Amino acid sequence: MAVSIKSEREIGLMRESCKILAEVHAKLGEAIRPGISTWEIDALGEKLIRSYGCVPNFLHYNGYPASICVSVNNEVVHGIPSKDRILEEGDIVSLDAGLIYKGYHSDAARTYPVGKISEEAAQLIEVTRQSFFEGIKYAKEGCHLYDISNAIDAYCKKFGYGVVRDLVGHGIGTSLHEDPQIPNFRQWKRGIRLKAGMTLAIEPMINMGSYGVEWLDDDWTVVTADGSLSAHYENTVLITQGEPEILTLSD
Repeated sequence: MAVSIKSEREIGLMRESCKILAEVHAKLGEAIRPGISTWEIDALGEKLIRSYGCVPNFLHYNGYPASICVSVNNEVVHGIPSKDRILEEGDIVSLDAGLIYKGYHSDAARTYPVGKISEEAAQLIEVTRQSFFEGIKYAKEGCHLYDISNAIDAYCKKFGYGVVRDLVGHGIGTSLHEDPQIPNFRQWKRGIRLKAGMTLAIEPMINMGSYGVEWLDDDWTVVTADGSLSAHYENTVLITQGEPEILTLSD
């Protein structure tokens, strides 16, 4: 496994790529409301990304037909936007987005409430978000990769949630997906030792029910096997000698 260590120049470009993506996510979050279609969310996301002179890195990636993955309720990831899919009061929606700035990729995901949602759904969103922060307590030089995985898993298990096993986080840089793969569920090995200059996309995908998932006939949309709700939270993170730097988190 060859995990790239970014130079100061590359880190600067990654920071800018991720800063732009954070701004795109903030604007997409403001647009979430009952009555909007998932197609409109995707169209807005692509327009925003291109307005910064960037390219949406998901569009046509391995054949994916959109710029923003829009996943509703029991859809875990990779939901394909549609004019016929209209968000309703009480839904939750996960937006996974990324872009390329001067050859460098960024990747981040958020799950949003649509109007007023149930307490159970709100807790799932918050626990998924917090599990990311529990994980990155170990995203620093000298720790091992799977320390992150084990911390995410341990936190979510307290709530009885299922931590998705079929999909994982990843390294990121001049490619959207680089080594290493980063599971969110418990590992019995330690994994590689983290070094300053690594850039990682850490992304808990958490189900209210079991961890099992299935792929729909479109070969993209991943749904919970038991029909339960799912939430997704992701940031691109820089490993440093001290605390990790969350590159896709805006002020």
